[in-house]
Order: sequence, then C-alpha cells, then structure tokens
Amino acid sequence: MHQTDTAIPPGWSYNPASWSQRLPIVGLAIVGLGIATYLSLFQLKVISDVWEPFFGDGSRKILTSATSQILPVPDAVLGASGYLVDALAGIIGGIRRWRTMPWIVILFGVFVGPLGMISVLLVVLQPVLYDAWCTLCLASAVISVLMMGPAMDEMLASMQYMKRVKDSNVSFWKAFWGYKEVQGKVI
Repeated sequence: MHQTDTAIPPGWSYNPASWSQRLPIVGLAIVGLGIATYLSLFQLKVISDVWEPFFGDGSRKILTSATSQILPVPDAVLGASGYLVDALAGIIGGIRRWRTMPWIVILFGVFVGPLGMISVLLVVLQPVLYDAWCTLCLASAVISVLMMGPAMDEMLASMQYMKRVKDSNVSFWKAFWGYKEVQGKVI
C-alpha cells in the first residue's frame, strides 16, 4: 500500500502539522521570545530593573543568581534564542511537512522538547536553591510546557514516517531531507 497525498499521517485521526496545530505553538513562542528578551535586557544590564508583581525581589534574585550565569551567555538570552528558533521552525513548511520536511519537524521537536524540560528544571531550582520565585520566569516555563505536546505530536509523525522509509528500503537520507523522488514511494 502506497502513501496517498493526504496530509494526515497513516494511523492518525488529525494532522499534527496543520496550521491549526502549529500556529498556537508559534504564537506561544513569540510571546516567550518577548518575555525572554525582556529578561535578557535585565541580565545584560541594558535595563536596570525587572518587573515583579508577586514575589518582591524574587526576579532580581533569580536573574542574577549563579545558576543564571553558569554559561558565558545569560540563561534568558539562551531562552530567547530558543524561542526564536521555535517560532521560525514552526512556520517553515506546509501541512505535509511531517513527510516532506522531516528535518525541520525533528529540529522543531528537539528545540521545543528539551528546552521545555530545561525551563521546568530552572523553575524547580528557584525555591530550592534561592528561596525565591520569578513571575516572568514562571510564565516562560508555562509557555514552554504548553508548546511541548503539540510539537512532540508532529515530531512523532515524522519519526513514524522515517521508520516506514527505513522499512521500505528507500533512501533514509533523501527522505529525511525531503527529496521529492522518494515521496510517494513510501507507505
């Protein structure tokens, strides 16, 4: 049985690469980018104060902590970069990209998933190591978690497609990069 031109992956009841699935992720990534950019400006000392409506001096304490400065680049700068990649990877390709562009879908999943987990870890560390909370850091973590499920669905569809490619003895490498000559030859 050969793959039809349907946008819905075999065995799925919906298309995880549809715009209705991806645009909310892209929107969340843009909001996350705004938050992380604002926090980056504070960490880079471009602005002198950070907004904190609930936890007193918590945001300042978290954003200037040793954990936030472990790498040569402040953690909020890395977060902003990650959100930017998420937004860009989310808009590239059409509704069949799980099959036509597995590379971008897998890259998208790799950025959203692990970065979401890192965000959760950083939130857990706030009260444990610093006895403080950061409102915008919490908002960023919520955004990361909300993005994970839909992004992982699309990545799973691409990985299932790549397994079918491998099982069909079609060029895995060409399918991964979306070469047209392998499309339509795989279940």
